[in-house]
Amino acid sequence: MQTDLKIQIYQMKLQKDEVVKIVGNKLREIRLNKNLTIEKVALDSDIEYTQLSRIELGKINTSIYQIYKITHSLSVQMPDIFHELHK
Repeated sequence: MQTDLKIQIYQMKLQKDEVVKIVGNKLREIRLNKNLTIEKVALDSDIEYTQLSRIELGKINTSIYQIYKITHSLSVQMPDIFHELHK
C-alpha cells in the first residue's frame, strides 16, 4: 500500500520545464484576455518585452520577483498564476 502511495505522489510531481510552461501560458492567457500588448505589460513590469515573451513561451525559468512584477502589471494575484499547477 505504501508503495502505491509513493508512486501516486511521484506521478503528481511536475518537471521544471512543465511548471515553467504552465505558468507562462497562464500569464499569456491573462494578458490576452485583458487585451494588453506584450510591450505594455513588459513596460509596466520594467522588463524587456523579449524577456516577457520568453517567460510566456516557457523558454526561461524566471524569478518569483519577476512573476510578482508581471502579475502586478496584469492586476492579478500571484496565486491565480499558480492555480493551474494543482489541477
